[in-house]
Amino acid sequence: MITFQHAIGSLDADEKPSIILANGFSQAWNAQIFNYSNLLLAANFGNRDGVIRPLFQGLSTYDFEMVSRHLTAAETVLRAYDPNSPTINEIISDRDVLKDALINAISNTHPDLPSEITDDQYVAVRTFLSQFKEIFSLNYDLLFYWARNKYNLDPENYRTDDGFRAERCWEGHGTDQEVHFLHGGLHIYDTGRYIKKHACTDAGVTIIEQVRDNLQNGNFPLFVSEPTHQKKRQKIDHNPYLNYCFQALGKLGGSLFIHGHSMDENDKHIFDQIKSSRVSKIFVSIFGNEHSPENTRSKANAMAFLQRGGTVVEFYQAESAPVWA
Repeated sequence: MITFQHAIGSLDADEKPSIILANGFSQAWNAQIFNYSNLLLAANFGNRDGVIRPLFQGLSTYDFEMVSRHLTAAETVLRAYDPNSPTINEIISDRDVLKDALINAISNTHPDLPSEITDDQYVAVRTFLSQFKEIFSLNYDLLFYWARNKYNLDPENYRTDDGFRAERCWEGHGTDQEVHFLHGGLHIYDTGRYIKKHACTDAGVTIIEQVRDNLQNGNFPLFVSEPTHQKKRQKIDHNPYLNYCFQALGKLGGSLFIHGHSMDENDKHIFDQIKSSRVSKIFVSIFGNEHSPENTRSKANAMAFLQRGGTVVEFYQAESAPVWA
């Protein structure tokens, strides 16, 4: 495989590509925090723990989305065989418990303060991000959000626009929005009237503290954590912020990097949108041994999901990208 430097260097001098950031972006900073096994350890399923936790063991996975997909499949089968079964409602309820537990686990394991990342790491990641025109994130965590708001660090003139304006409300149309959280994030929430974002207050209340306060009051961050790509797309279609970001992805042209994604089918709505865009060249990161079974599957999925007439798909070594170095 080529290196990241080779990939970015192969573009025309006047071309600035776009990028999609996935979980590998955050794992490169701390693989112990940003992984599903750690989230499962932190998850609290309440009085349903004895039912839900064994599902992870039975499916040999730490992946919350995989368990949610299996619950959806079980519901579908039961509706066909026994439409009056009370288990159907239990499955629906457990799927909600699973989603809420994931959101709470992320907020409880997430670093509390931006200062937990060093200035050198911020400079590295901001330098990395400054190479891209439009930035799309599939992550819920705050690492990218913190990095782009560090105005007092190099690169000195690096600025991005996320479309949020007065009273931290998202305005959407009419802005020069370059940052798009495709699946929402910890810092974004829907009041029913406005899409708003958290930011550190003048009194020093951190974003994570505000998120936890909201959770205590039953108000959850804007998250897309549905079990299938079809259901994720439905959630996106029914939220103005998410839909705006999704449509922006479909308007891309030129070159696109996909960094830190396993290329699983549960994000096929994202890949379909890329495939319908004017993107002509796609660079996909691969972490570790490119010939491992997992990476062989990722590469095959990338070709199947992204390649069409006139589109070139190439792979680069994820470790060669100086994200947090």
